[in-house]
Amino acid sequence: MTDSNRKFTPENLTSFSDPDDVFVFGSNLQGAHCGGAARAAVRYFGAKMGQGEGLQGQSYAIPTMQGGVETIKPYVDRFIDFARECDQNTFYVTRIGCGIAGFKDEEIAPLFDEAADLYNIRLPRSFYEIIMHNRRAKEAEAKAGGAADSDKK
Repeated sequence: MTDSNRKFTPENLTSFSDPDDVFVFGSNLQGAHCGGAARAAVRYFGAKMGQGEGLQGQSYAIPTMQGGVETIKPYVDRFIDFARECDQNTFYVTRIGCGIAGFKDEEIAPLFDEAADLYNIRLPRSFYEIIMHNRRAKEAEAKAGGAADSDKK
């Protein structure tokens, strides 16, 4: 999919026209969905109080409040695996962890690098742009490293 054809998660989602669409939001392990996107997940997409992770109604919770970014990664990885299995669904990822949890987009977006290549996951535009920037930087670094290696020969 080219960048010009890419679809992103819209801001302020409150409904879906397709029953296979899923709202992906940041939560806490206790499933106390009281603020931000978590509250919207309860109000509009069937999230259940007391369930801190996984599919619930037309929503999917990824815990973000239990520690640093490294504690979020396993939950994101599980979500990506789930999305691969449920390829009939379209998953709309919100800026998880970037509200109440207090992380920056630059900290969370790289966790979704694999998701950027999946046709059924929509990311926030900011996450996608960070992922693509990081990929270009790695490519440039690899090319520069390769050029430096060939200079040594």
